[in-house]
Amino acid sequence: MLFKGLLATEMSGSLAGITASHNRGGQYFRARAIPVNPASDLQNVIRGALSWLAIRWTGGLTQLQRDAWDTYADNVTVVDRLGASRKLTGLNWYVAANTPRKQAGIILPSYPIDTAPIVMTMAQLTPPTIVSATAATEVLSIGFTNTDDWATAVGGALLVYCGIPQSPGMMAYKGPYKYSGKIAGAVVPPTSPLPITSAIPFGVGNRIHVQFRSVTADGRISPPFRLSALGA
Repeated sequence: MLFKGLLATEMSGSLAGITASHNRGGQYFRARAIPVNPASDLQNVIRGALSWLAIRWTGGLTQLQRDAWDTYADNVTVVDRLGASRKLTGLNWYVAANTPRKQAGIILPSYPIDTAPIVMTMAQLTPPTIVSATAATEVLSIGFTNTDDWATAVGGALLVYCGIPQSPGMMAYKGPYKYSGKIAGAVVPPTSPLPITSAIPFGVGNRIHVQFRSVTADGRISPPFRLSALGA
């Protein structure tokens, strides 16, 4: 469980069967829900990748390579759910950089990326747009900026994740999201917009929440970016 502020004025996470969260009305508590574990094929692939990458960290990388990932970790911070900046470990970044590439079907070159980035930032992502969400075909038309780093090199990509359809007024959505597809970078960048078929069916009037994350050819990942649109 995460705490922030004197006497835990902000809390997030679970402890002893109680989950703390917050919304526009402020802090609240609820009974902890035990998530269903469907063990889908994709989940099994990702779990296998996590284990394999952790083993490779100790048995496949050289000490110099591990040191380089640690250096990257020392220079790059992330923002947690409470808005606080924190640092990850070199192993954390190695796994975080490579897992999305596995998720994208290893069509992205150089999996795994063992060499740590030398640019000491996360990847940048100009906010994409959802041009349209066509319920009849369950296709999203995704607008993007093709001068971003992910778009201008082989090995970069814009990854797209779709959430469970919601009612039109449901603007707040934390997940889950399911990987739906990617727009691959190239020497000649892709032209915006491009279609992505949602991995989760949706209908007319459903609010579709979409999460985006970019991956660059050197292994950097961007923070997630989220937005929504109505099925039409």
